[in-house]
Amino acid sequence: MANFDIELVGKIGSMALIDKEWKQMNYNVIARISKELRPGYVWVTSGATEIGRLDFIKRNGYELEGNAQDVKTDYAAQGQTILMQTYRDFIDPKFNVRQILIENQHFNDEEKREYIRNLLLRCPAQNAIPIINYNDPVSNDEIVKVEIDELRKKGKKAVHLVDNDETASQVADLLKCKNLLIYTSTVGIYADPKDESTLIKEISGKDEYELLDNITAAQQKCEGASRAGANGAKAKLEYIKGPASNGTKVYIANPKYTIKDILSGVAPCTRIFVK
Repeated sequence: MANFDIELVGKIGSMALIDKEWKQMNYNVIARISKELRPGYVWVTSGATEIGRLDFIKRNGYELEGNAQDVKTDYAAQGQTILMQTYRDFIDPKFNVRQILIENQHFNDEEKREYIRNLLLRCPAQNAIPIINYNDPVSNDEIVKVEIDELRKKGKKAVHLVDNDETASQVADLLKCKNLLIYTSTVGIYADPKDESTLIKEISGKDEYELLDNITAAQQKCEGASRAGANGAKAKLEYIKGPASNGTKVYIANPKYTIKDILSGVAPCTRIFVK
């Protein structure tokens, strides 16, 4: 991996981990992904809040009510234990598994950034796979908003981790990884969002400047999102500009395809890279 510190940063979203018909975690998806994870991979996972919600309903027969932020916090705290245990159950037992919960502050302070970076970079040599999730149980939206606003008032660049697509991209940028895989509900980026046959198989450029221009052009074709609260393909393309311009090869793909098939070019997806 000349010039790269990590082989892969990957991310999977909440909806891919939920079996809507049975209203439970999709064990098939998480089992298949887990079997492919190995040292040198950093995995960013969503799903804690929704998994916690479904688990609470199953055990209690009703949903929590009250302040929306408090409810989200309680569900996420419950779901994280289940999510991590499931990854541990299916990842090869010879590998160590480490949960790393991050927040906006870890990317807005140089010392904290470096601390997280070193923690992640130690993992391959220690035969460990880090599983990253945003720390929802202790991250209040209003407090975060105030913190971000204060940084911007001081003229400082502020990273605001809106969702785990951005989290994965920030981690990829931090680590200088060879590959960044964003699993999404579609097969990739479409020229016409309403027509799956218009899959854009490649966004590339002869250098980082041409690549960024071509990514921006592709963004103009994007609209909508897979679910309420999601930011859609346009936001994904914005998030990945940093790592892509640094030489990371980016894949936007569907989780029905294996990591191996995506990286090898067997599976359809959108590949974004400097030629």
